[in-house]
Amino acid sequence: MPLAYFDGALAVVTGAGGGLGRATALALAGRGATVIAADVDLPAAERTIALAKGLGPGGAAHRVDVADAAAMEAFAARVREEHRVPDIVVNNAGILVAGPFLDTGVEDWDRILGVNLWGVVHGSRLFGKQMVDRVNALPNKPDKPNFGGHIVNIASAAAYAPWRGIPAYSTTKAAVLMLSECLRAELAGSRIGVTAVCPGFAGTDIVAHATYVGGDAASRERARSRAQRVLRLRDYPPERVAEQIVNAIIKNKAMIPVNFEGRLLRTLSRISPASLRLLARIPIAQS
Repeated sequence: MPLAYFDGALAVVTGAGGGLGRATALALAGRGATVIAADVDLPAAERTIALAKGLGPGGAAHRVDVADAAAMEAFAARVREEHRVPDIVVNNAGILVAGPFLDTGVEDWDRILGVNLWGVVHGSRLFGKQMVDRVNALPNKPDKPNFGGHIVNIASAAAYAPWRGIPAYSTTKAAVLMLSECLRAELAGSRIGVTAVCPGFAGTDIVAHATYVGGDAASRERARSRAQRVLRLRDYPPERVAEQIVNAIIKNKAMIPVNFEGRLLRTLSRISPASLRLLARIPIAQS
């Protein structure tokens, strides 16, 4: 059963120090959820909780590196001990490595896989196990079956739309999408919903903080500036994505493409994948 309301719910959001993570945390807080804001930047997570307290019951901030398995295990245990098993988990933390595949080094791959994929694996595995154990520990009533919880994994339109400019990022997001589909099938019997969210361009700081590879320093900075300009022109705020995340939890959606380009690319991936493969060849414009 989908979670039809959030009053009294406990929600864990990773990468909650800004951007989509903060917007999602505040959207849930405004509907009555207590929020656990996790981020590698603790002051930023604390700021999110300060804002959440102005909207709802507030919550707590934690510093955690989602790529660190031991740190995530300690974080999940602390949430359970200091609060309880969460009802909602949003695995949002993510980074961008942009540039040609042949210029993307092993360290770059280790870093992006650690955050974008392993972070989702750790959050889904640890909190998913807590949710399943909670369901199994409670007597099930036919007229009121136990609600297990909901896991939201932030993927991207890049999960189904290849592009030569972001091979590492696209690879991790495609993996997140498939992991979510598999996890949804596995956890359905425990009444735990799983949603993959696939936004197109959204106004976050991910491109500003990205790692750019290939070329010289000047060309990499030009690429960063162009990407930031695109996001400014697109002007799609993270709050709008957060609203769709809330709606997806309520309706227990399996996957949601977000905004026009997210939906268009999803449609093309299904009816004309060859056209997407042609679009993927377009190089990063030079300036």
